[in-house]
Amino acid sequence: MIIAHTIEEVRTQIRQARNEGKQIGFVPTMGYLHEGHLSLVKISKRQSDFQVMSIFVNRIQFNDRKDFESYPREYERDFALAEKAGVNLIFLPEEEEMYHNQRTFVEVESLADHLCGATRPGHFRGVCTVVAKLFNIVLPDVSVFGRKDIQQALIIEKMVKDLNFPIRIIIAPTIREEGGLAMSSRNKHLSSDERKRALSINRGLHAAKSRIESGIRRKEEIIAAVRSELEKSTPDKIDYIELVSYETLQPIEHIEGRTILAIAAFFGSTRLIDNMLIEPEGDSFTCVL
Repeated sequence: MIIAHTIEEVRTQIRQARNEGKQIGFVPTMGYLHEGHLSLVKISKRQSDFQVMSIFVNRIQFNDRKDFESYPREYERDFALAEKAGVNLIFLPEEEEMYHNQRTFVEVESLADHLCGATRPGHFRGVCTVVAKLFNIVLPDVSVFGRKDIQQALIIEKMVKDLNFPIRIIIAPTIREEGGLAMSSRNKHLSSDERKRALSINRGLHAAKSRIESGIRRKEEIIAAVRSELEKSTPDKIDYIELVSYETLQPIEHIEGRTILAIAAFFGSTRLIDNMLIEPEGDSFTCVL
C-alpha cells in the first residue's frame, strides 16, 4: 500500500493504474477508521480494480473549532486497517496541500437547508468543496459513501450530477455496533453510560418502523414515537427528529413516497446522527435501517 502526501504523488499513481487498464474506486474519509469505512472499501472493490482512500480532517466543514481539534486521529492504526481491507493508495495530505489562499467553494442549494445544514452552518459547503477537490485529484470511476450520513451522500450525489463529474456514486448500508448504534468515529468519545443511553436512537427508529409498517403515515405520530424513546434515556440535547422527502430533503407532514426519518442528538458532548429509509412497496412501506 502506498501512502501519498501530495497531489502530484496521487496523480502519478492514478496515471499508472489507468495505464494498466484499471478502474479507480475511491472512499473519502476523515480517518479513525471503523468497520463502516471498511465496508465501503469492500463495496468499492466489487466495482473497481484500484482502491484509493483519503484521510483528511477537513477544517472547513467544522463550525465548532473544539470539534475539529478533538476529532480522533490515529494514522498508523488507520494504515493497518486500510491495508488489510485492500486499499492500494492512501492520500494523507497536510492542510496546506489542500488549501492555499482558497477563494472558490462549492454549495448545493436547497438540499442543505434542513437537518444538519440547519444546525451546522457552512458544514455542507465545506464537505462539497473538499469532495469536489478530492474528485478532481483522484478522478475515480466510482466513489462510495455511507447511508448513515444520508444528507451528505445525497448532496454529493446531486453535486456530481449537476457538475457533470463522470463518477458513479454508491450509497452503502449503515453498519451498526451490537445493540444497533450506528458506527461513527465520534463514538470513541462516548462514556459507557452515554453509549448505553445512545442506544435509544435505534430504539426510536424501531418504534417509528413499527408504526409506519402498521399503517401510520402522519409525521406528528411518527416523531412522537421516536421522541418518547429518546427522552427515556435523557439525551443532553435533541438536535432534530425530522421526516423529509428523499428527493428534496425538505420536511413533509405525511409519508407518501420515498422518505427519510432522520435523528441527531447529543449524549454528553458527542453529537450522533442516524436515519431510516422508508421505501414504498405497493400500497405499503418498508423501513430500512
